[in-house]
Amino acid sequence: MLQSGSIFLFAMAYIAILFLVASYGDRRRKQATSGKQPSAPDRPVIYALSLAVYCTSWTFFGSVGLAASSGLEFLAIYIGPVLFVIAGHKLFKRIVRTAKAQRIASIADFIGARYGKNTSVAAVAASIAVIGTIPYIALQLKAASSSLEYLVAQSSEAGTIGDISAFVAIAMAIFAVLFGTRHADATEHQDGMMLAIAMESGVKLAAFLGLGLFVTYSMFGGFSDLLAAVEAKGIETSSVLSISSWPRFFLLICMSLGVFLLLPRIFHVAVVESYSERELERAMTLFPLYLVAINLFVVPIALAGLATFGNSVDGDIFVLALPLIADEPVLAIVAFLGGLSAATAMVIVATVALAIMISNDLVLPFLLRQKKSREAVEAVAPRDMVVRILNVRRTSIFIVMFFAFIYYRSAGDTALAAIGLLSFAALLQVAPTFFGGLFWRQATARGAILGMTTGILVWGYTLLLPTLVAQGSSLLMDGPM
Repeated sequence: MLQSGSIFLFAMAYIAILFLVASYGDRRRKQATSGKQPSAPDRPVIYALSLAVYCTSWTFFGSVGLAASSGLEFLAIYIGPVLFVIAGHKLFKRIVRTAKAQRIASIADFIGARYGKNTSVAAVAASIAVIGTIPYIALQLKAASSSLEYLVAQSSEAGTIGDISAFVAIAMAIFAVLFGTRHADATEHQDGMMLAIAMESGVKLAAFLGLGLFVTYSMFGGFSDLLAAVEAKGIETSSVLSISSWPRFFLLICMSLGVFLLLPRIFHVAVVESYSERELERAMTLFPLYLVAINLFVVPIALAGLATFGNSVDGDIFVLALPLIADEPVLAIVAFLGGLSAATAMVIVATVALAIMISNDLVLPFLLRQKKSREAVEAVAPRDMVVRILNVRRTSIFIVMFFAFIYYRSAGDTALAAIGLLSFAALLQVAPTFFGGLFWRQATARGAILGMTTGILVWGYTLLLPTLVAQGSSLLMDGPM
């Protein structure tokens, strides 16, 4: 039987390990030989694993829940990135080369640079990135908090533990501040943070594969036994093994394909943190394989959950409920740590990326446009200016986490997949401006600003607002998109 104290102990121990890994990565960076290319031979593997920050708690918990309710539709979210990395590798390399040549520090910087280094275009893009990512961060808070609360509720010391989401948010923000805001130059590589993110990618993959093997071959005798058990419950297996709406499926593929590199966390690890094209070559092989591996047991776990619980347990929590009902508390904690890894990795990188955009594209340009503020900024010594920039970024991380917490509390019981799609839809408003700046020479800054502003306003009215009145799940999951 689980002990609530041991659950917290494991969570704290895991966070402590993250700090140690990040500290080791920073020390190794300092000890490396001079030059832009680090001496560590494992750097391409670390880079490829860091791209798996794409797989968040939506993957770890939400994909199973989506498979239980909508069948194979969850695969569309991963087909898009695979297509981008494999079929669009030349475009990927071009974007990285351009970013390195112009010392780009964020997706907003990149978009502004494509329109003549227009600060207004960058500011609008940064604002959309912040608005669109906050629901995604809220998703991680919801998943981490709900999973911990579920485990505690099932423990031998079950009781009221209060709302732990605030604690989760603060812990994630502190880590992001400590290991993501060490350099005022946003193009300076954060090797400690990258090593920790790569480790988390390994943890969540190992946890999910271990759980999948246990559920499929220990709790049940294999896939055929799973199908028979589900049918015995009176549930049609075709609902899990088929695609309910092909038009929607292809639409989700297009959405994930178009938004993949626009996600602030992906642009940061894939472009800003890139050292060389050798890393890209390795990532084009390892990253698709990672996405395949982490989705191998989504359907078996969903089937096992339906066979065991029917509709009495939320599909998003099958990952934890199955090992508990099998009296395997250690495996339940491993699954919890895997989900925690998926959530913390996303939050850390996303908040760091957003903090860079807030400081570089919103706060500093605003100050420089004000005469008195500009004079005050110009009068500051370089070292003091560095401190001010870092303080702005650190403050921004806590502000972003605060608003994510507020959204999490306001969105109620909205499904994890619904929140993820909401965020994707917001960030997709930047896609025409991003790709237009790459391929259409007649594109103008004014048109870019008008397009992005109109898009995010429509998104806010048709998608964001309904979630705040507890109708977002039906809009995103049941209605046409």
